[in-house]
Amino acid sequence: MIMIIALLAGLVFGAGLILSGMVNPAIVLAFLDVAGNWDSSLLWVMGGAVTIGSIAFALAKRRKVSFLGVPMQMPTTTKIDKRLLLGSFLFGIGWGIAGICPGPALVLAGSGETEIFVFLAAMLLGMGIFEIAEKKHR
Repeated sequence: MIMIIALLAGLVFGAGLILSGMVNPAIVLAFLDVAGNWDSSLLWVMGGAVTIGSIAFALAKRRKVSFLGVPMQMPTTTKIDKRLLLGSFLFGIGWGIAGICPGPALVLAGSGETEIFVFLAAMLLGMGIFEIAEKKHR
């Protein structure tokens, strides 16, 4: 049952990315171009996501188990450190160059376009480098 709910949640998330335009790199890059022809439409998408996410996290903090009976695993770290700032910086640079972030990249993989697979390969390489660096950090 949990797998079916996870699949449905993923499909709803993907549909939301498509409907909001988050999978269109041109719209994303126009949103990031605050000094040029700025497109504010994604501001509303992000605002809605942050609002819904904030409410969901506030409700989740009060629960010991999810609605499906799975133990809640809430983040415990609240520290803003160099690693978080560097990761955020690198994510932002990648998003600004490509106009794509990981969720939309997976949705765009269904398009079969070669460019998205180059992006996914670079994303997986970055994740691999992170894992190697994490092992050395411990």
